[in-house]
Amino acid sequence: MTTNFKTDSESETALFGPRAKAASKSLAIASTSTKNRFLACYADLIKKEAIQILEANNKDTASASAAGISGAFLDRLTLNPKRLEQILDGLAQVANLPDPVGALREKRTMPNGLQINKVGVPLGVVFFIYESRPNVTVDAVALCVKSGNSVLLRGGSEAYESNRILADLACHALIEVGLCPDCVILVPPRPRELVDFILADSAHVDLVIPRGGKDLITRVVARAKMPVIKHYTGNCHVYIESSADPQMAIEIVVNAKCQRPGTCNAAESLLIDRAISRTILPSILGALDSKGVEIRGCRETVGLFPKSIAASEEDYSTEFNDLVLSVRIVADMNEAIEAIEKYGSGHTEAIVTCSDEKAAEFTHRVDSSAVMVNASTRFNDGFELGLGAEIGISTDKFHARGPCGLMELTSTKYIVQGKGHVRN
Repeated sequence: MTTNFKTDSESETALFGPRAKAASKSLAIASTSTKNRFLACYADLIKKEAIQILEANNKDTASASAAGISGAFLDRLTLNPKRLEQILDGLAQVANLPDPVGALREKRTMPNGLQINKVGVPLGVVFFIYESRPNVTVDAVALCVKSGNSVLLRGGSEAYESNRILADLACHALIEVGLCPDCVILVPPRPRELVDFILADSAHVDLVIPRGGKDLITRVVARAKMPVIKHYTGNCHVYIESSADPQMAIEIVVNAKCQRPGTCNAAESLLIDRAISRTILPSILGALDSKGVEIRGCRETVGLFPKSIAASEEDYSTEFNDLVLSVRIVADMNEAIEAIEKYGSGHTEAIVTCSDEKAAEFTHRVDSSAVMVNASTRFNDGFELGLGAEIGISTDKFHARGPCGLMELTSTKYIVQGKGHVRN
């Protein structure tokens, strides 16, 4: 199997943007059936090459493990049969979703008889920069192709072998259904200057989506000459309000922190009303401790749960991406929301409560991309919210916010139909 990219010379790497742009022209007018056939073909190839994919991933994980990376990072990097099945489920979901390209968003008739139609259109070329998670290679390919966009994929060096085979399979699927293989181009991790070159190529790249650590995103925002949708820090909170059901609170907090601690929608901070802290908090922290979670708490928390350690001010604003949780006892919802506003990242917050009134107040006042009521923060995910997959979770407010799926990868244009109309 051969790749669709070359890195032999500077002149060849300079063609990444132009190649993707040229391919995007034909992809933009591809039929829904053709794009869905691509998704089906891509899924079939992933099934067929599953052993080779896992072998490539084993090379990546072995190298990463030898380099001494954290357990949470290794978890994000790892593919296994179950995760391949989840990838295939995502491809099937995307195929079953409505095509946003050409879809009528608005329609009206003006008093003078002009017919006004607002329809969805692709963005063009998306430059996707991401770290450690090869499953998002497939997510990005599926969403970009279905939404009519070419995609430049630049994964981290730690996942290169996995990303290479997944990108190759996408290119073969594109060819199989009669689409240009340059709709998907894998940008090699070396030389690093390639990223800066592409970020300056606003003539051919329409949008960049960085998905990784704070340093990566800050660098991309500073250097990009095109719009950026930031998949930013996930300092997510769970707030336990005084009316909360104790067992529900335990289950939600443990799931939000422990189900996959290395993800951006895992809980990093726990807030709980003082009125119930003595009766509920020791049980919650005991359940977390049994899962290996290190508790960094306020003075009251340490007093109630001696195995916890005193939290620093920095701990409350840290995205740990690991089995570590900051805990703070608060007077009431007002103080909880103040803490979220001060330390949060606008990603995901959750409230556990039996009060509809308190739930409504929390969802109204908290300004994050997703607010959960009696549900784990882990549900802020494109697959779980019915988008099939996501290319990132935006904490921006323009042009997209929350999980970015098909709709978020399109824009709109007006089609105005007249009958010889002229303006007076």
